[in-house]
Amino acid sequence: MKGTFSVSDDLDSYLDRVLIGGRERRDIVIEGCNPDWPKRFERERDRIAGALGPRCGRIDHVGSTAVPGLAAKPIIDIQLVVSDVDDEDSYLPALVAAGYVLRVRDLGHRMFRTPDFGVHVHLWKSEADVHRRILFRDWLRRSDEDRQRYENLKRQLAERQWEDMNYYAQAKGELIAKIMERAEAWARDERCG
Repeated sequence: MKGTFSVSDDLDSYLDRVLIGGRERRDIVIEGCNPDWPKRFERERDRIAGALGPRCGRIDHVGSTAVPGLAAKPIIDIQLVVSDVDDEDSYLPALVAAGYVLRVRDLGHRMFRTPDFGVHVHLWKSEADVHRRILFRDWLRRSDEDRQRYENLKRQLAERQWEDMNYYAQAKGELIAKIMERAEAWARDERCG
């Protein structure tokens, strides 16, 4: 799950609170890197920009399909910041008209997806939310070792059955935290260098 839940929350109650349509059991399929993923992102970016116009600024391709050489679930993850993510009237009708379906409603975060589940669009309230995902993507583009560690874990986890895809995402959390430590150190060195 891309959002956060409190210590007093368990993952089930968190998911029950934020998922539109409830939990879903789906197979996790990891595919080899596909050179068409960036093209799919570009088409979706244009579709989102056309739907939202000036209501959105930067639109980024994040997640594993944004990292050349990394095997991934064939889901294009896209993120953007809107001025007020809780003001759904300012963007929801336009995204629904463009063919996206609201899947997650969480404080400061919404996630839409295409009916075929092939695209996830994350709307955030702050640049800080966006920055972490871009840093993770950029570090994996740079670090062969962390990219391979991440791919190995994803392949291992994909062999299991999950109550919901969000449990799979949570199971990657410890490795992602370690990778983010290295990514943040790299970013600090780049700023100071």
